Amino acid sequence: MTLQTPEHDEAHSGALGSRLNWLRAAVLGANDGVVSTAGLVVGVAGATDSRSTLLTAGLAGLLAGSMSMAAGEYVSVSTQRDSEKAALALEKRELATAPQAELQELTELLEGKGLGRALAQEVAEQLTEHDALRAHAEVELGIDPDELTNPWHAAGASFLAFTVGALLPLLAIVLPAAGQRLWITVVAVLAALALCGWTSARLGTAPPGPAMLRNVTGGALAMAVTYVAGTLLGAVGA
Repeated sequence: MTLQTPEHDEAHSGALGSRLNWLRAAVLGANDGVVSTAGLVVGVAGATDSRSTLLTAGLAGLLAGSMSMAAGEYVSVSTQRDSEKAALALEKRELATAPQAELQELTELLEGKGLGRALAQEVAEQLTEHDALRAHAEVELGIDPDELTNPWHAAGASFLAFTVGALLPLLAIVLPAAGQRLWITVVAVLAALALCGWTSARLGTAPPGPAMLRNVTGGALAMAVTYVAGTLLGAVGA
């Protein structure tokens, strides 16, 4: 009789953690696109029912928001990448000039993770012999030298996520007839925000209820405020 070993589905790789972070970032980018564009077009809808005006405002908001997200993400991730490269360069110099001190440092770091002194010393020596820079990068700095952050990938992902999110309220406000635009947009936006909240919570293994409630409440408040502001400005302009 052959014993079947149960499959172990839990993933521990850094690559999986990185993918989950990208997925969460994409969901949050889409969420921002939904909320900001919805607030903009609903506010404009409070002042006018002109389809061309709504389309122009929505497209302007989509492009401005997606470019802003992409540029901000590029700058942020570029700074992070520069810091990672500088840390790796410094570690490389220290390994070249003071290898014994670095070996001692690695041993102490492994001890701090719970290994006994003798075992930590042995592991540190083996890791150093195999790839000293990688060992220090991963244990001391928390950096995978082969997986440095890419600012272009981050910028592209943010641009795409925001654009996808922004398209929903834009299409919802310009495609229906004038009398149906507002409520269709509100329903579509709140449903999308609930989905974004559920997805982000599931990716983070958190209860979905609170995240969905926060998303829906925030989006509803944003649309209410901008609609009232647009209505008042439209009345003053009239």
